[in-house]
Amino acid sequence: MPRRLSPDVMLSITLDAICSRNRYTTAPAPVIAELYATAGGRVDILTESVGTWVGFFEEAEILTLCTALRELPGLEPWIAVGANRRAQPDHRAPAAHAGASWPERRA
Repeated sequence: MPRRLSPDVMLSITLDAICSRNRYTTAPAPVIAELYATAGGRVDILTESVGTWVGFFEEAEILTLCTALRELPGLEPWIAVGANRRAQPDHRAPAAHAGASWPERRA
């Protein structure tokens, strides 16, 4: 019998998806309301998920959402985790994709 993801992991995935699908929004208040409603009482998972997402994905194109999300309390340690994950090198052989057409990841 296959193992299923825990409810906490599923919640984290759902919160990440909310951030990702709304990343270009110009009205972040409804997004934040949806995040809180989805998280219910699990502010710990909300904080970890959103902070890590902001740290990993924050760029000029999604600045409106990221700026609003940064107002949530307790995100700073998780933003640092996300930024650290973004800075890690890709997990692949360096020569394996030498001619790849996708852009390099930012440092």
